[in-house]
Amino acid sequence: MTVSASTRTVRIGSRKSQLALVQTYWVQEELQKHFPDITFEVETMSTQGDKILDVPLAKIGDKGLFTKELEVGMLEKKTDLAVHSLKDLPTNLPEGLMLGCVTERENPADALVVHEKFKDKQLETLPEGAVIGTSSLRRLAQLRHHYPHLEFKDVRGNLNTRLAKLDAGEYDAIILAFAGLHRLGMSDRIHQVIPPEVSLHAVGQGALGIECRAGDTDILNLLKSLEHTATAHRCYAERAFLRELEGGCQVPIGVNTQIEGEQLTLTGLVASLDGKKLVKDVVTGATAEAEQIGLELARKLREQGAQEILDAILAEIDRS
Repeated sequence: MTVSASTRTVRIGSRKSQLALVQTYWVQEELQKHFPDITFEVETMSTQGDKILDVPLAKIGDKGLFTKELEVGMLEKKTDLAVHSLKDLPTNLPEGLMLGCVTERENPADALVVHEKFKDKQLETLPEGAVIGTSSLRRLAQLRHHYPHLEFKDVRGNLNTRLAKLDAGEYDAIILAFAGLHRLGMSDRIHQVIPPEVSLHAVGQGALGIECRAGDTDILNLLKSLEHTATAHRCYAERAFLRELEGGCQVPIGVNTQIEGEQLTLTGLVASLDGKKLVKDVVTGATAEAEQIGLELARKLREQGAQEILDAILAEIDRS
């Protein structure tokens, strides 16, 4: 691995949220270990998704909701790379930028966090009418499908804000990503890890995606030290699946990916917002053909009516 002698200070872009900073500081520390002669500085900024907290995510629009400002910083050469939760990074990146590497994945599952009064309950035993908070249409659609007797309410804000709303009694339970809770040292708040049979996770969930300028050889050489090949294959398959369906992070598309030996198995799902329509299928193939597996799965779900479900959802979002 060679890095130009001119590369002495590398500026890392990050959102200001606690979780984003924990993730970015981890990347900074890992890079510093591998390249002790280089200075790695963190530059923070607020994104549109951080600023608009009183509107459901789906109604704001999802094109770079948590990434655009970081991307502008790289294009204007104010920063050299940006650390994202990969699930927030659009599958089509702005011209001049690329996904430089994918880090090793944390458990990508969704997790149930309950109010104290329901500490003896899980999803399947919560009483009828219990109010569940989530800002994800993907989680909403799947949980409505399996638990139509529960009530669902939008919840926004960073992770600490959502937990505070739960503890204040605004919700009986909320659904969060296992990875975020674990990285913030809050695994003790996880009441139930939701199995993939109930809720397929978001594309890229649990992994970090590090974005940089396309063709920036020095930065790409640095990022090779953080690349986790198995996670990258899984996430490339998932992102190809999402991109082919033309779905953003705010549509009910879920995935689960497993690698055994040289074989990659991708499960994908598209569901209607009310949970009544749901199409799901599986494709297995060579790990080296990860993106082709994602494209094939998207085509299979289209044949089963996925596009009609997505079109109806987007039309409903536009009307609202």
